[in-house]
Amino acid sequence: MLKERVASFIQHPKKSLFKLAAPVVAGMVAHTLYNIIDTAFVGRLGSEAIAALTFSFPIFFIFIAISSGLAAGVGSRISRYLGADNPKAAENTAMHGLFLSLILSVLLVVFGIMGLKPLFSLFGASDEVLMLAVSYTTIILVGTLFILPANILSTILSSQGDTKTPMKIQITTLILNIILDPILIFGFNLGVQGAAIATLCSFILSLVLFLYFTKANSHLSIHLRSYRFSPYILKNIIVVGAPASMVMLMMSVYVMALNGFMSHFSMDHVAAFGMAMRLESVATLPIVGLSMALLTLVGMFEGAKRFDLIELISWFSIRSGILITSIIGVFFFTFPEFIFQIFTSDPKLLMISSDYMRINVLTFPLMAVSIPAGRILQGMGYGAPGFVFNFIRVFLVALPLAYLFVYILSLPYLFVPVAMVIGGIVGGFVAIIWLKLKLRKKLK
Repeated sequence: MLKERVASFIQHPKKSLFKLAAPVVAGMVAHTLYNIIDTAFVGRLGSEAIAALTFSFPIFFIFIAISSGLAAGVGSRISRYLGADNPKAAENTAMHGLFLSLILSVLLVVFGIMGLKPLFSLFGASDEVLMLAVSYTTIILVGTLFILPANILSTILSSQGDTKTPMKIQITTLILNIILDPILIFGFNLGVQGAAIATLCSFILSLVLFLYFTKANSHLSIHLRSYRFSPYILKNIIVVGAPASMVMLMMSVYVMALNGFMSHFSMDHVAAFGMAMRLESVATLPIVGLSMALLTLVGMFEGAKRFDLIELISWFSIRSGILITSIIGVFFFTFPEFIFQIFTSDPKLLMISSDYMRINVLTFPLMAVSIPAGRILQGMGYGAPGFVFNFIRVFLVALPLAYLFVYILSLPYLFVPVAMVIGGIVGGFVAIIWLKLKLRKKLK
């Protein structure tokens, strides 16, 4: 069955890309909607509550960073083993990934909870917002004990070409979150904590369902008897996964810093920025879906030594991503006020967030270059490039420019997204050059 699936991907690479990506996008929509739905309900509690969730968002990013990095390392290795027709090694890789997810989730909970208050204070949270942010994020951190192993199980299924099962599970847990949010936030009068508890319950259900369906649907045997400690496999997971995690951690620091820049103007600006970030995460979902599908396909093509197909699918995916994000960007540019009413009816917040979004949409097609390029290189076994060109984008260009605009030149808040756009242009250019060089080397 696995051999037939790999052969089908090789025979129809473009069709396989969208076949794999569609369920991933649907699942990612569900995953992202956790945060958006929490914000939509919490937004009825006032701008302080929205600001609290905005400060918590980078912490959420940290756990996504560690989870997605580990998933990238595990998924890349499993896909390459399957492409090389070595299922036993793929099973051992899966078990390494599960054990690592358990270790990392415990470390996240212990050290994360200790550092919340000083971290939020550092980036400008005021007393009331600080209290709400800490209470919400503490509960979300406990959820990492469940969602990190669940994400690895999702990766194990996706690496075999089964992206439909993760989609169904993520949609099911989203529905639970939608049901519990109003009950806990308003019915039990738990406020922001109620939103966090609803998300925690969804995370627990996610792990239970993934355990069941992995046992039922996986063509790989996920069992303790499949595990044999391998320094080689561990090294391969870390080589690809660590830079991928660093990219996401970098994005967390990036968002925290941007929160700090926006808090220079007011808490309303922080709340507006938080709403814009949530919409941006929706806009990039098709790209994330394509990129996850690319990781599987490129890994299989790499294992099968079909470097010509890697080149074909790489440029096809980037062109497709630019087209999709440009269409979304036009829609967000034209109707931002209408969309932001999902979160709030406050005229001031609507004005701030809409003006911000009309500039921020220019980053969408730029992300359609850098995100897929990073995943393509990860699928080929190169973890570092994605970290490097994102480091250039964030720390060498965007953040220094934002600091210059806000604190030295005293320019308005709209120059923060301007700095982000300039950083995206530079990062995208570096990503394209790097990808071309690696593909040319493979094809020699």
